Amino acid sequence: MSQLVVAAPNGVGKPENSAQSNNILLDVRQLKKYFPIKRGFFARTVGHVKAVDGVSFQVHSGETLGLVGESGCGKTTTGRVILRALDPSGGEAWFQDPEQGRIDIASADKRQLKRLRRHMQMVFQDPYASLNPRMTLLQNVGEPLLVNNIANGKELEDRVARLLRVVGLRPEYMNRYPHAFSGGQRQRIGIARALALNPQLVVLDEPVSALDVSVQAQILNLLQDLQAQFGLTYLFVAHDLSVVEHISDRVAVMYVGQLVENATTAELFIHPLHPYTEALLSAVPQPDPRNKQTSIVLEGDVADPANPPSGCYFHPRCRYSDGKRCVQETPELREVQPGRTVRCHYAETLNLVGVADSRA
Repeated sequence: MSQLVVAAPNGVGKPENSAQSNNILLDVRQLKKYFPIKRGFFARTVGHVKAVDGVSFQVHSGETLGLVGESGCGKTTTGRVILRALDPSGGEAWFQDPEQGRIDIASADKRQLKRLRRHMQMVFQDPYASLNPRMTLLQNVGEPLLVNNIANGKELEDRVARLLRVVGLRPEYMNRYPHAFSGGQRQRIGIARALALNPQLVVLDEPVSALDVSVQAQILNLLQDLQAQFGLTYLFVAHDLSVVEHISDRVAVMYVGQLVENATTAELFIHPLHPYTEALLSAVPQPDPRNKQTSIVLEGDVADPANPPSGCYFHPRCRYSDGKRCVQETPELREVQPGRTVRCHYAETLNLVGVADSRA
């Protein structure tokens, strides 16, 4: 395994200033992504969809940050903007590159991006759509190595074989095509491809939502084993809070393009500070049938990111809204405890209900 590309730990080659930044690998500041709304014969811009609207968070080296929220809240867009699959409309995303030092991904040029992307990879949600059906496993997994002129020929085959073993697949499969594999096996192939370039950061875009429950557990355990073995850092995008609780060290909650709460997993699940987080947690299934579960039904629809409400975006659906300050004054994302942030005027006074820590 010593020759495997992914075997190098994250700490190797980091500049000295990484220690001064408290081992922060990714530092996102007021990140924005607006999509223009065009109408008329001349396709004039009449507005913008604020898919990501001033998101800020940090990811430390070796940890897993879960990014959660309802469908359409901007989770996936945030991940794609961080990787520059989409160009940001504003803000910063600082990455601690082991070769180039601290670089703002949002403003990096093509040359910097090409080198950066070797250290940042993505595992996509749909294992059926993320692989080229006309390419074999050798070609799918080995493509990043070929594109970056790292390996070819027999060396390429050897590296792909080792990557397949790492994710639990037999090297004999490398000449088969993706259609010959199940959904779980295809996701393992996608993970192997993401590991090919020895990344530091892996963005996992709902990697288990399209899989059966039993297969979900296998993939989650594999991801945790790989993280422990190779020192990987994960940004885990998901909407299933029970999955997020299992794999994440910290959780960031999004609503209509904004971050509304960020805390350690234990703190957030036991004592949420934002009403939206409380509503999400109320839908988490309880493993003990003796525990009574009361789901909070949110009134109304999710706010329109092209025309969000005044004040707090969540106030039309919030049962704790005062009808005045919540409507008129926009809450800022503020730190209420060391390492814990929330976007709510009354976070300190509300007594919100969490869920019992099943791992206690």
